[in-house]
Amino acid sequence: MNATAQGTAMRVGLRRGLIEFRQQWTNRDDLMGQIVWLAMIFGTLFFMRDAHLPGTTFSLGTATVPSVIGAGIVFNGLSGLAGALIVDREDGTLLRAKATPNGMLGYLVGKITSFSMVQTAGVVVMLVPALFLFSGLAPGGFWSFLHLLWVLAAGLVATMPIGAAIGSLIQDSRMMGLVMLPVLGLGAISGIFYPITALPGWLQDVAQVFPMYWLGLGMRSALLPDQAVVVEIGQSWRPWATLGVLAAWAVIGLVLAPILLRRMARRESGSSVAARRERALQRV
Repeated sequence: MNATAQGTAMRVGLRRGLIEFRQQWTNRDDLMGQIVWLAMIFGTLFFMRDAHLPGTTFSLGTATVPSVIGAGIVFNGLSGLAGALIVDREDGTLLRAKATPNGMLGYLVGKITSFSMVQTAGVVVMLVPALFLFSGLAPGGFWSFLHLLWVLAAGLVATMPIGAAIGSLIQDSRMMGLVMLPVLGLGAISGIFYPITALPGWLQDVAQVFPMYWLGLGMRSALLPDQAVVVEIGQSWRPWATLGVLAAWAVIGLVLAPILLRRMARRESGSSVAARRERALQRV
């Protein structure tokens, strides 16, 4: 593939990503899902506002806001992108992309673009009302938001390739529970709704292997005052460790995803799409 063809495919992918992003944020069903999700989250955080972080006078509800933002990046990056690949494979979208010159490159660029924009918009939609509802967020002003940006960028790179790799391995949309349940389990042990230091040491060690804990920690370090660090492991925000673990997951994903996606694309054919449709009809 020459440079001109690659450039064309990437431009097509960027346009595709912009279109998909607009569709997701103008579709009534998608918007209602976002509204219901935000209402549930803010309702939970509101009832936590009068509780305090152990050993401090800082609101537990406020402290949970950045943790939820970090967990959302992981959940959408893993299960969201994996689910999109599975759906596109079942309805023949991937096969059509494969049949188009440089279509797979354009498809992947489009997915990365749309999911990155959706993730960024989700952070904004979550954070803006939280700044008015919960006092104490982003005490550093501009520097807090600059810190948040590098954590967000690292989180996207660390999770989306892994999500693409997972999606390329799963053959049936009914198996998405195999992805969602472990991610939800990680949320329970990663210090999202309560300080991780309240958990047994071995669970803390397990949580620190995966990116959800580190994204939550990174978001807390960006958006919370220094007094909130007392409930963290080692009473430290550990920025270099956060960057290192997220970078390690990014390398793993960037190595695995292209290999698995190429293998998946080679196996796509008209007969495989027809067989999946036949199985879906039989289930109905």
